Amino acid sequence: MALETTDILLRIGVALIASAVIGFERESHGRAAGLRTTVLVGVAAALAMILSEILFDSAASPGAGWRPDPARLAAGVLTGMGFLGAGTIIREGNVIRGVTTAATLWMVAMLGLAFGSGQLLLGGIGWGVAVFTLFVLPSVEHFVKNDWYGTLTLQVSMDGIGEDEVRRRLKTLGVSVKRLELDYDLVRKTRFITLEVKFKKEDLFELTQRIVADLVGAPGILEIKWR
Repeated sequence: MALETTDILLRIGVALIASAVIGFERESHGRAAGLRTTVLVGVAAALAMILSEILFDSAASPGAGWRPDPARLAAGVLTGMGFLGAGTIIREGNVIRGVTTAATLWMVAMLGLAFGSGQLLLGGIGWGVAVFTLFVLPSVEHFVKNDWYGTLTLQVSMDGIGEDEVRRRLKTLGVSVKRLELDYDLVRKTRFITLEVKFKKEDLFELTQRIVADLVGAPGILEIKWR
């Protein structure tokens, strides 16, 4: 059966509203893919499924000499979403941002495909899960004591504090050393000790101050960098 205009408008309208709610959450957090991007992704995915269904119906009519695959456009949408989602992921030092936004765009595309194909119940369930994940779960995450990573770089004189002593001091402060690198400047007679450390995120600011305060008084310390 050919799609009625009201059915097309209903599918697009539901996809628009669902995408806008999710996009509002991303926009409120200042993400690169905000309200407009999310709405465009959701509606475009819905249009792809509607177009696919129209083409399939026309091919199924008497006298049609071709048989299109109704899932081909959907597969193309999901392939394109891989490139769009990758563009929202940014690495800043040891921090990777944009993964949730990329997953959100992927989810919105799936919702658009569901609504566009007329699966309103399936799309509604998926939309409910997305809204719960984005609006409710962030308040729960505060109760999870997750790990955080940082990089500590020390410039030390040749006769200054040793690597083992630095490890011991950090362990006393509750910091775990995951990796250590050494560089020697023989001309200036200095060493560079670079440590990748792990600690609890909730202790970030207080712990940084305690580490710097403890190492400032160590023998031979010339410079301390934390990032």
